[in-house]
Amino acid sequence: MYRHSFYPLFFLTILMVAVGQMTQTLYVPSIPMMAGDFNVASGQLQAVMACYLIPYGLSQFVYGPLSDRIGRRPILLIGMMVFLVGTLTIQLLPSFMALLVGSFIQGLGTGAGGAMSRTVMRDRYSGAELNRANSLVSMGVIFSPLLAPVLGGWLTELFNWRAGYWFLFGFGAVTTLALLAWFAETLPATARQQPLRVGAAYRHVLGNPRFQGNLLCLMATFAGLAVFEAAAGVLLGDVLKLSARTVSVLFVLPLPGYLFGAWLSAKLSFRLSQGKLMRLGIVFLALGSLIILLPGLFGVVSAASLVGGAAVYFIGSGILYPTATSCAIEPFPGQAGTAGAILGGMQNLGAGIVTLLAACFPMEGQVTLGAIMTLMVLIVALSFLWLRHHGSPHQQMAV
Repeated sequence: MYRHSFYPLFFLTILMVAVGQMTQTLYVPSIPMMAGDFNVASGQLQAVMACYLIPYGLSQFVYGPLSDRIGRRPILLIGMMVFLVGTLTIQLLPSFMALLVGSFIQGLGTGAGGAMSRTVMRDRYSGAELNRANSLVSMGVIFSPLLAPVLGGWLTELFNWRAGYWFLFGFGAVTTLALLAWFAETLPATARQQPLRVGAAYRHVLGNPRFQGNLLCLMATFAGLAVFEAAAGVLLGDVLKLSARTVSVLFVLPLPGYLFGAWLSAKLSFRLSQGKLMRLGIVFLALGSLIILLPGLFGVVSAASLVGGAAVYFIGSGILYPTATSCAIEPFPGQAGTAGAILGGMQNLGAGIVTLLAACFPMEGQVTLGAIMTLMVLIVALSFLWLRHHGSPHQQMAV
C-alpha cells in the first residue's frame, strides 16, 4: 500500500520524535537523587516536565507555519541544534534553575520534531491511509518512552542522573546527522505559502469545528498522560520508597498498552468510523482513570493500581491519538504545517499547564493523580459531544 519512500520517512520520523519522548521521561526514575543533589522536595521536580512541555507546545506555533513557507527539513535541523544547546546548559551549569532553564530550551528545540511528525505524514497521505500511517508511527514511537526510563534508572544507579543527559546529547547529535544525511524534503517549493497567508491559515484551521473538537480531545488525553508521567516517579520513588531501577521498570509497564491501542486503531481504521474508534478509546480512558482514583479515595497507594490503571488509560490513548490527529489534520492539505503546529502546540502547552498546576498539590497519595486523570477523561467526552453537535452534517454522521 505504501510507497517505498515511506520506510525512510517512517524511521526518521520515529527518530525525531524519540528525542523529545526520551527527554520527557528519561529523568523520572532519577527524581529522588536529583532532589537530593539540588536540595529540593521531590514534588518540585514535576516542574521539570512543565518547563519542558510548555515551550515544546508554544514553539510549534512558530515551527508549523514557518515550515509551510520554507520547508520541513530546515525547521527540523534548527530544532535539533536548539535541543543540543539546552542539554549542554543542564550539564554545564549545575543548579536547579539551570535544570529548569535547560529543560525549557530543550522543549523549544524538540517542538520542531513534534510539529513535523504530524505534518510530514499529511504531506504524503490522506484518508484511511493517513490514519494507518499515523498509527504505525505511534506504534514505532512508543519504544522510546519504553526504553527511556529503564535506561535512565540504569544510568542513575551505575553512574548518576547526569549520565542520562549525556546520553540525550549523544542521541540528539546522531539524530541530527541522520536528518542531514537522509531526510528528503516532503513539501515541494510549489506548495509553499507566502508570508502574508500565515494569519489567514491560522484562522482557517482554528475556525473549523471538526478541528476544534479533535484538538480538545488530544489536549485532554495528553494532559492525563503527562500528569501520570510526572507523578509516577514521585509516588513510586518517594512515597513507596522503591529503587530507581524498580521505578524505571514499573514506569514502562503501562506503555505497551499504548502500542496495543495504536495497533487496534491501525487494524480497525478501514472497518470502523472515526467516531466508533473514539468511543472505544474513551471507554478505556475512563476505566484506567477509575482504577487509579478508587484506591486513592480509600487512602491506598498501590503500585499495582497505578501501573494497571495507567496501562488501560494508555490503551485508550493509543486508539485516540492517531484517530483524532488524522481527523483533525486531514481537511487541511494546504495548511498541514499550521494544523500540525496547532495540534502539537496546544496539546503540549495544555499538558504543561496541567502538570504545573498538579505540582502545586502535595502528591502524597494517588487520589490527586486519579482525580486529575478522571477530569481529563470528562473533557475528552465533552470534545466528542462537540464533534457530534457542531460539525457539518457529514462530519456528524462520521462520529
